[in-house]
Amino acid sequence: MKNFSNTFFEKSGIPRQLAWGYLGILIFMMGDGMEQGWLSPYLIERGMTMQQSATLFSAYGIIIAVSSWLSGVLAEGLGVKKTMFAGLVLYLAGTLGFVGYALPGLHNGAMLITYALRGFGYPLFAYSFLVWITYASSKKSLGRAVGWFWFVFTGGLVVLGAFYSSWAITRIGYMNTLWSAVGWVLIGAFFALVLVKDKSASGIGGGLKDKLNELLKGLTIVREEPKVLLGGLVRVINTTAQFAFPVFLPIYMAQHGFSTTEWLQIWGTIFTSNIVFNLIFGFVGDAFGWRNTVMWFGGVGCGISTLLLYYSPQMFDHSYWAVMISGVIWGAMLAGYVPLSALVPSLVDKDKGAAMAILNLGAGLPVFIGPAIVGIFIGTIGNSGVIWILAILYFISALLTKFITLPDNVKTINHVKQ
Repeated sequence: MKNFSNTFFEKSGIPRQLAWGYLGILIFMMGDGMEQGWLSPYLIERGMTMQQSATLFSAYGIIIAVSSWLSGVLAEGLGVKKTMFAGLVLYLAGTLGFVGYALPGLHNGAMLITYALRGFGYPLFAYSFLVWITYASSKKSLGRAVGWFWFVFTGGLVVLGAFYSSWAITRIGYMNTLWSAVGWVLIGAFFALVLVKDKSASGIGGGLKDKLNELLKGLTIVREEPKVLLGGLVRVINTTAQFAFPVFLPIYMAQHGFSTTEWLQIWGTIFTSNIVFNLIFGFVGDAFGWRNTVMWFGGVGCGISTLLLYYSPQMFDHSYWAVMISGVIWGAMLAGYVPLSALVPSLVDKDKGAAMAILNLGAGLPVFIGPAIVGIFIGTIGNSGVIWILAILYFISALLTKFITLPDNVKTINHVKQ
């Protein structure tokens, strides 16, 4: 049994000492993300305006972006476990204020503050764990290790959270579903913070001067290593379409005869495909090369599949399955960017948290940039124009990735050049 366990961890790429932490991230993200699919219509049904709901989620998104950047620098400056614990406390404080006071009375100002406070939670908790992974993993297995991270992160946030809440709201109601999230988050935190005993990242963190320097390092790293900035830009492009699509694609699909239910089935299947390929591309990245995988599968693959997804209702006579297959391909190619989380921190020998801070900021910014592209351009160039902007951005990301070369021209498994 022990030999089987050793073989599993060696082949899978999961750092054995962090295994409980991966489970913790899955459960934590399940609790954190369970309201994403229904909170906005619930608020509007209770009397809030669309503008008020949009403002609430915009404030939340701003904090997500800030917290995503802070996660890397604080993981280095304070230490990983302390930063994860801070994320847990801020999530709990925000949830208690939001669910316990602001939401029941629809106190708009308090809702903005408490829901935004809640937004500090998952980036500090989950993205700090990603920094931990970069310290605990060997370079030859880092691509697989981060692939597993994105598998559990997305699986909890998008898949399990949605399935659980769809079951819970019909049985225990909306408010109790939100309260139950606290239990799931605490269980996830127990697995990640209590059961994981690994010390590989315990050396980071230091005195007050070191902490202040690390905060500055989260900004100056892009000057010292410009390739980190390129990685951050590629990460922004990675999910810009993910946040742009929901703004206009459902309406476009409705114009081509697709019901809301059909579109939601397609959208859900897209991200089922995505979480599976998050794992697959971790393995592919270690074998084919991190940079090659991001460039060809992520950049070029997403550029082509973005256009395919948009034009398939026209090319295949409104075929549901043609659109579904196109969407599944796009979701798979979106996972082609997974090795970026291995490539960027490997650009530096130390200050990996600062490099991850830029990458994590790139993960947060698309929450605004995607909808902003739609809002700015759709009135003048229409749906097709916006799609071409998104596709061209993907091709640009492939070009940028070509210049993200490791300093020692390191090769991964099978000696494939990065």
